[in-house]
Amino acid sequence: MANDKLKDLTQLKTQLEEIQRRVESEVAVGIPQGGSVLGSPFLKGFLAGYVVAKLRSSAILGVLLGTITGMYAAQSYQVPNIETTVKEYLNSMKKGPK
Repeated sequence: MANDKLKDLTQLKTQLEEIQRRVESEVAVGIPQGGSVLGSPFLKGFLAGYVVAKLRSSAILGVLLGTITGMYAAQSYQVPNIETTVKEYLNSMKKGPK
């Protein structure tokens, strides 16, 4: 019985180490955790550029400026994942006030 528990613990430790190696390699490559299309810095920058373009007359300059700004912000700061934030907000709206 104790031998089986020891084998189970050893197996769990091996699985956890493998998961840790995969997460570390994904982070090293630059894949955000729970990443998706909405989590990409390019899309965030494009959306920022689109907003700037709507506020200014020169759409191309606005999109370009917003894209570059979004890419810089995503690389330099802890920009929240838009998809996760929207999902959490919608779920909190479904649940109602606390």
